[in-house]
Amino acid sequence: MAWVSRGLRGSTLEELVNRTNEQYAEKKLALIQKIPTPITPVKMDKSHHQITLAYFEQKSTVDYIGAVQGIPVCFDAKECRTDTFPLSNIHRHQVEFMQAFEEQGGIAFFLLFFSSEDLFYYLPLRLLLRFWDRMEQGGRKSFRREELEECFYLPRQSGFFVPYLEGIKTDLNLRD
Repeated sequence: MAWVSRGLRGSTLEELVNRTNEQYAEKKLALIQKIPTPITPVKMDKSHHQITLAYFEQKSTVDYIGAVQGIPVCFDAKECRTDTFPLSNIHRHQVEFMQAFEEQGGIAFFLLFFSSEDLFYYLPLRLLLRFWDRMEQGGRKSFRREELEECFYLPRQSGFFVPYLEGIKTDLNLRD
C-alpha cells in the first residue's frame, strides 16, 4: 500500500498528545511512547528533505503505548472534523491488537479530537466495540457524537493539553 503525504493531517493532535506525554513523564504520572509507523521511502522531494511517496512495511497497531501508575495502556489518536466518526478510520488489526492487550490486563482506548467543536473524547475499547459490532452486523459504519457517553469528554481545566488520564480514571472507576 503506497502512502502519499496529505500535509499536516492529524499532526496537530499528535503534537498535543506528544506534549501531554512529556508533561505526564515530567510529573512522573505516566510513561507513554509514540510508536513510529515503519515505512520504506520510495520518492523524495527535490531537496531530499521530505518523503512524498512511501510504502508501509507492516500494519501498524496503535499510536501510543506505555504505563500509567503501573497499568499498561495503549491507544490510538484520531481526528474528526464533523460530528460523525467513520469506523473506516479504525482497522480490524488495531481492534484485535487492543482486545489482546486488554486480555493481558491492559487498558486500550481511542483519543478522539472533534476539531470542529474543539473537543477531546476518551473512547474506551468496550464502547468502540459496541459501534464495531453494530457495523459488523450490517448496521451503521459510523457513530455520531450524540451516541457517546458524556462522562468521557475530557476537561480543559486540568493544565494538560489532552488530559487523557482523566479518561483513564473515569474508565477505571466504571470498571470497578
